[in-house]
Amino acid sequence: MTDPAKPSYDDVVRIPAPPGRASASGRPPRIEEVAERAGVAPITVSRVLRHPEKVNRETRERILAVIEATGYASNPHARALRSGRSNVVVAFVSNILSQQFGLAVRSLAATLEPEGFEVLVGQTSYSYAKEVAMIQSLRGIRPAAVMFTGVIELEENRAALLELGIPVIETWAFPRDPIDMLVGLPNADAGAMAARRLAAAGHRRVAFVGRSSGRGALRRDGFRAAAAELGLEIVHEISVGEITGLADGRAAFTTLLERGAPVDAVFCANDLLATGALIEARARGLSVPRDLAVLGFGDNDVADQITPGLTTISFDAAAVGRVSGELLLARLSGTPRAEERLAVDLFLVERGSV
Repeated sequence: MTDPAKPSYDDVVRIPAPPGRASASGRPPRIEEVAERAGVAPITVSRVLRHPEKVNRETRERILAVIEATGYASNPHARALRSGRSNVVVAFVSNILSQQFGLAVRSLAATLEPEGFEVLVGQTSYSYAKEVAMIQSLRGIRPAAVMFTGVIELEENRAALLELGIPVIETWAFPRDPIDMLVGLPNADAGAMAARRLAAAGHRRVAFVGRSSGRGALRRDGFRAAAAELGLEIVHEISVGEITGLADGRAAFTTLLERGAPVDAVFCANDLLATGALIEARARGLSVPRDLAVLGFGDNDVADQITPGLTTISFDAAAVGRVSGELLLARLSGTPRAEERLAVDLFLVERGSV
């Protein structure tokens, strides 16, 4: 993991709640609120719920009176969570087909399961609507913690997660203001690295293919900024919506060719897009990289098997899950690490497509 003082922060979009919509309501009372009203520490409230015989009668009765008044004890899920008995960790992935997300979640599970935790997986499909619904579902699940292969942009969802009072890990971006813990990827730096690699290969007329929002936009912005400094001309930018497979990369590459103005190289800000583009280029009889260079991001197994192999900017996705699991275990055991916001190292995998 990189020292967080070195990577560039991602300017992640923050989206306020629409006018008239409440941010989040109906949350269960927090143990801190019960403790404050009873004039004790939160650990004393927890001890009353778990081992009442260890708390003197006067204090115990005062806490129980506050619990009854607030309804805290009436929520069995909350009691399980606050007393440390919840063993479910929920991992939300943006795309269940992504090899990188799969590696991260498997590594997360391999870290947590030996310690008695179970990992449940949900898919947000890069959809704000699905993200809202899934975060609201956490009220019923009451997990011990939650991990996202991404960062939360909607302010109402950030507020809802904070109100759950559980550890939250965001990944795959490196914002200044994560909700809680962060194992982040500096996307702007990835885009800049792509521009530098294309410039080093002598390319001057380039194109960008990727999502126009979220992490794709962060990589695009880093690519733009570095391209301007290096004297590269971004001739085309092809925006892609939801990415489900190689067909999306082939379609985006077809659109690029149909734009007319020729380019020397294309940076695809997603491994599926880049691999699909490379396949489509070969299908059209183009020589890569002689006719057109292709640079990807993320890496996958196909990228290593296709000819020529796909040159890509990569990172250790399994380490994202492992470190996330280690941070969660430390927090849930009551011994959090001093540094809970880390950045992932980026590196270039050279295979011949640039």
